[in-house]
Amino acid sequence: MKKVVIFARVSSTNGTQDYERQINDLQALASANNWTVEAVFAEKVSGAKKNTERTELMNMIDYINSHNIDKVIVTELSRLGRDTLQVLQAIEILNQNKVSVFIQNYNIETLTPEGEINPMSQFLITILAEVARMERKTIRERVASGYQNFRNNGGKVGRRIGYTKSDEAMREEYAEELRLLKRGYSLRNTSKLTGTSINTLRKLTQLT
Repeated sequence: MKKVVIFARVSSTNGTQDYERQINDLQALASANNWTVEAVFAEKVSGAKKNTERTELMNMIDYINSHNIDKVIVTELSRLGRDTLQVLQAIEILNQNKVSVFIQNYNIETLTPEGEINPMSQFLITILAEVARMERKTIRERVASGYQNFRNNGGKVGRRIGYTKSDEAMREEYAEELRLLKRGYSLRNTSKLTGTSINTLRKLTQLT
């Protein structure tokens, strides 16, 4: 019998009703498939946060790693995060831990019974990845345009020559990354959760 956890995401205005609907739907799904629900995690929709700042997501990841959970079940893909990049990061970190995500409204899961990437879910994730790439490209273009406008008006950007961050500044800026590294998360998994490059994380390991 497969062991699963339920992950729900609810709004702050209609949280209780939406939460109960998701839990009821997913408990019925688990019962129909002879899965055992070991735990339920739910978070309220809030402002922009890194995955590492999402308490319930981090609690769930810790739980599945210590309880040999087989699957995470959600009613729909958007329940994993507020935007495409956040969803992708959550899926990747779970897949790397050999925990499949079952998405009820698509009736697919991210891993096969053998623990390999499911081709259909990979197709969906590939589309999402492209959407995320386009979103990041748009953001970069806006930032570049803002920098150029600043320069055109006589401003200067970038670090002054010879500038390096102090250890204290690094600890403050990368507090979440350091917390994960100290808890034993690998460089790759920490990078997936935070978006911080592996090269930067290697430097941070010298501060732990």
